Amino acid sequence: MANKVFIYALSTCSHCKRTKNFLDACNVGYDFVDVDLCQGQEREETIEKVKEYNPRLTFPTVVIDDGKKVIVGFKEDELKEALGL
Repeated sequence: MANKVFIYALSTCSHCKRTKNFLDACNVGYDFVDVDLCQGQEREETIEKVKEYNPRLTFPTVVIDDGKKVIVGFKEDELKEALGL
């Protein structure tokens, strides 16, 4: 069964781009939001959601299977292990 992967990212973040590129190269499907491009209420709600998984509010915050595993930053080895790659 495929993992459900969601990335909280910033549009200008090199680590976020590397994470997305790595998942693309491994053919792992994911959804994401670029938090810095959100506005108003959506931005506030998104930031609060990120803080639930990562109180330091750093990026990328990769949430796997609705929070069963959370990886902060671009950590290729941890992503491989968590996703069974």
